[in-house]
Amino acid sequence: MLDKLEAIKERFEEVAQLIIQPEAMSDMGKYTKLSKEYKDLEKVVNVYETYRLTLENISSTKALLEKEKDPEFREMAKLEWETLKDRKEELEEELRKMLIPKDPNDSKDCILEIRSGTGGDEAAIFAGDLFRMYEKFCEKQNLNLTVLDLTFGTSGGYKEIISSVSGADVYGMLKYESGVHRVQRVPTTETQGRVHTSAATVAVLPEMEEVDVQIDMNDVRKDTYCSSGPGGQSVNTTYSAVRLTHEPTGLVVTCQDQKSQIKNFEKALKVLRSRIYEIELAKHNETVGAQRRSMVGSGDRSDKIRTYNYPQSRVTDHRINKTVYNLPEVMEGNIEEFISALRFAENAEKMKEGGIED
Repeated sequence: MLDKLEAIKERFEEVAQLIIQPEAMSDMGKYTKLSKEYKDLEKVVNVYETYRLTLENISSTKALLEKEKDPEFREMAKLEWETLKDRKEELEEELRKMLIPKDPNDSKDCILEIRSGTGGDEAAIFAGDLFRMYEKFCEKQNLNLTVLDLTFGTSGGYKEIISSVSGADVYGMLKYESGVHRVQRVPTTETQGRVHTSAATVAVLPEMEEVDVQIDMNDVRKDTYCSSGPGGQSVNTTYSAVRLTHEPTGLVVTCQDQKSQIKNFEKALKVLRSRIYEIELAKHNETVGAQRRSMVGSGDRSDKIRTYNYPQSRVTDHRINKTVYNLPEVMEGNIEEFISALRFAENAEKMKEGGIED
């Protein structure tokens, strides 16, 4: 662990020099990345310096104990030594956590996409329930959720609803929600009381800025139209809604939540960047091949990750085999227990793979 910390300190000092060079200051993209790296490394280096000072104090206190004869002074030194040992263990644990490889996107805002899957009208209703669950979660966490585009289900809920979520470390929290969510319950349309299984797909994408993903606007077709509400009726008579089509990939993004066409265009472009990033990341992971593909952190939207069983009031996360019997509370947005457990499981995997030890 000490070797890794020394390497981080060396890199920190190197970045401190690079960031003040004229070529870095004249390139906003490069300067932004170096600034972020500097701040991230600074946190580790500060704790490391405290740890080194603690080790020095332990060594000097131990030497004092070996030669000191006065009983009262020895007792004081012994208490100091015990305190320093406890502090050393705390700092070591903190440094181990800091050395866990971090997803550079964790601090970003995100795009939250929910789509109904198998199950017809019931799947759309369930997609609506999931959206309300995340909406309540965001309220509890003081996160800002804004709906960008939606398509209503014929019997309620949504066939598709796309939102942006902003706040502190949003993607780092919500990324574990990507995948297939399955519900087992008696639909309101069921006359014989039979339990049906339906599904909805959740995708959580880090919100990308222009410095992260560059798009050639010559490859993007922009269409405008009147925004619509339930049943397709026109909400306003101006062409404020925006549809962007990225011709090389065939990706289509729409946004109609704002009355301003310019604002809808800007939001649609952010969603488009995020989706292009997702495609490129998937290609990269396939190329790497041997790269870790954890069920906890893969974020693959084809993975069945969680089941919501209404008859038993049970929620099960299949990635970590965690089951709770408080489904109503979960649907009220209380999903922190799952997020914490998933984060812990992923960090444990990363520590094992990274060989983070004393």
